Amino acid sequence: MLLGCIADDFTGASDIANTLARQGMATTQFIGVPNHDAGERCDAGVIALKTRSIEADEAVNQALQALRWLKGQGCRQIIFKYCSTFDSTPKGNIGPVAEALAVALDAKQVVVCPAFSETGRTVYQGNLFVHDRPLAESGMEKHPINPMTDSDIRRWLRLQTKGSVGHIPFAVVRSGSAKIRQALREPRLADTRLVVVDALSEIDLVEIGQAVSDAPLVTGASGIALGLPRNFIRMKLLTPSQFVFGGVSGPAVALAGSCSSATREQVNLHKRKHPTLAIRPREVMLDQVSARTIAEFLMGNASDLPLAYSSDTPENVASTQRELGQDAVSRRLDRLFGEVASLLVQGGIARLIVAGGETSGAVVSALGITSLQVGPEIDPGVPALKTEGNHSIGLALKSGNFGAPDFFEKAARILEARP
Repeated sequence: MLLGCIADDFTGASDIANTLARQGMATTQFIGVPNHDAGERCDAGVIALKTRSIEADEAVNQALQALRWLKGQGCRQIIFKYCSTFDSTPKGNIGPVAEALAVALDAKQVVVCPAFSETGRTVYQGNLFVHDRPLAESGMEKHPINPMTDSDIRRWLRLQTKGSVGHIPFAVVRSGSAKIRQALREPRLADTRLVVVDALSEIDLVEIGQAVSDAPLVTGASGIALGLPRNFIRMKLLTPSQFVFGGVSGPAVALAGSCSSATREQVNLHKRKHPTLAIRPREVMLDQVSARTIAEFLMGNASDLPLAYSSDTPENVASTQRELGQDAVSRRLDRLFGEVASLLVQGGIARLIVAGGETSGAVVSALGITSLQVGPEIDPGVPALKTEGNHSIGLALKSGNFGAPDFFEKAARILEARP
């Protein structure tokens, strides 16, 4: 294994696995830290953790366990992957995990770059933008779990970390990889471990990737991985390959737990042509709806790509969480979606399309999946996935913010086996 990635949620892991596979690396996504060696043909291993919103100390502990396994597989470089909207709180967990990995790898100046230009995420003057809006004005400031109220990644990281935070501006980045490498070695950054690097385009991300070819640790959104496979190709350690994705035969259903504006738009469009079932958190908390009832609705409409969703406006979500408790509602919904997914697979559903990082994590955990083959891209940041074995399950695990309006239909098509 050449490249190891530690992702802080399940959809983020799929996102960067997609990027690496597109660049010609044979990529496997692992669910949690494996208890066995990787397969013989695995250029890049992506470990999906669920550490984005847990206590920082536990997130660090899990990340270090993942690091030990990846080093045992012979990885030459490690990526710590987080969301392109930098989902975190003033206490963590991006900063503490990045610092801990840097110490463990004795990494000096570590790039921090959440840019993913293909989906409109850019970094300029240390500030993160979503299309033409600063992060703190993009809707992320209303996120129910990780509200992002400051667009300046340097300030946000300083709240989370022990050390200072550096910055490499866009003018240096646009000058190319040699200038970026030189800037990272400047005396002014000698005592600075984490360095925010500007990026406005894929060209910038590729140049950054080339500049850190010998760095033991790189951190960022999936865009940071665009240039890394090329380094291994230049070193003649990697021969690009393309995995042939066979797809999966059988009915498909969709589950949505994300409350992002993108997912809500996808849900509203899907309602027009397909059977849908709204899951009300209040009814779930009062035991007025069960996993079996939801699963029976979905299986009863399995010929028409049905959808069950708990997606709602940030205002309604916040109101419910204030009344019933944020953690209690989140845990109960995650458990419910996991139970629904288990019943669906037992009932013969072969393709599952899941919207939302927490929801995806709950589904994959409930199904006991340990690894996934990475197939073609459905939408930027979202690949087709399938489990290994004789009775494969096709999966699309989508971050709430990702995907075109017709994502559910598109995912079902790409996951489907063809003659």
